[in-house]
Amino acid sequence: MEERARCPSGKPAQKSRHQLSRSSVSTRSQSRSTWGLFKGMPAEVFDMVLEHLSVKEMSVFSMVSKAISSHIAGYVSTKAWRRRMILQKFHHPVHKECVLEHYRSLGLLFKRCTLLLPTKERLKFIYSKLSEVPCFEIEKCTVTPGCLGFASYGVFLQTLIAGWDELECHRVFSFLCNYTSLPRKLRAVVTGLPGAAPDLEVQIRLFCRSVLLDWWRDQEDRLFWLTRLLQPWPFVSQARLLFIFYGPLSQDGKIEWEKMTESVVPECDLWDLAKIIRMLFSESEAKEWTADSVISILDEISASPQFWLRENLARLLILCGNRVCFNFMASKALNGRVMEISKLLVFLILVSSLASVLQLQYLVLFSCPTKEVVICSLGFCRIVNLKA
Repeated sequence: MEERARCPSGKPAQKSRHQLSRSSVSTRSQSRSTWGLFKGMPAEVFDMVLEHLSVKEMSVFSMVSKAISSHIAGYVSTKAWRRRMILQKFHHPVHKECVLEHYRSLGLLFKRCTLLLPTKERLKFIYSKLSEVPCFEIEKCTVTPGCLGFASYGVFLQTLIAGWDELECHRVFSFLCNYTSLPRKLRAVVTGLPGAAPDLEVQIRLFCRSVLLDWWRDQEDRLFWLTRLLQPWPFVSQARLLFIFYGPLSQDGKIEWEKMTESVVPECDLWDLAKIIRMLFSESEAKEWTADSVISILDEISASPQFWLRENLARLLILCGNRVCFNFMASKALNGRVMEISKLLVFLILVSSLASVLQLQYLVLFSCPTKEVVICSLGFCRIVNLKA
């Protein structure tokens, strides 16, 4: 570390009055230069200029300098601007894409004008501007099925945090949990009976999917947020939440709990659930998921609220793909549930091609610890004991 220059007497050298004057003039000129052509302009007049800019133009303008960015952050905090730009007409909008694009632009504006703030301060600043919108909060909206509020919030959030590292995203999730009471609401639906709180189940489904899950194109991003939602809970609760998020809906928009146990559902109703199970299984080599844990969750799903019709389970297994199906059947074989396998194989044959099911038979033959082989053909099933 360099020492300060000293005069022959041993005392620190003093700057001349001319040097000090020149230094202060330089500092003032640098401060003014950050305003460019707007230096000396009254704040009220500068605000009039901002009024004529679109949200996208303002977001670009906020990157010019720290001084301008700070002024824009103050400008977007005014009630007049919030009333004008933070739209709240989400119920059955005619131009949905225009609303979503507007909130995408808002996300970019807040991302840029808060760029120099710490993550926690950025989130507090942004939440204070959006907290007055009832359609952004669970159980506050009165027209849930036709409301675009959660989707707009999701587009805003996805734009805001795009490119943030994993640690910052953890902070975002913790912030959302604290300010939305999401863990308390999740606990209410996983500890109660399935369908006991149908409106809350739908609200949670829409919030979690529209705000946290569906807007991410990259599978790793979607998996990160889904893991944050599921990991705090045991398998049975994870299964309940997955069905709430991705299970079929009735015509009146409620979760179809009983239908899985009472009547056959079409494949299209199970496709979302199958896709998310396939995604979890494909990431089973990651540290947070294993193949056994995903199969255990799938087993719990098929028994909630009661055991599904075997045809519905067979449809889901086929949609999940061969790897999931093989591991599911092998797990049952290793646990000695041979009769259950034999009955399920019949329905797998009925809803799929015979060739793919024959592969399952070979797997079960070599996996069964009881040395009992399931001999299965179309419409016929019996067990042969090979212990002798």
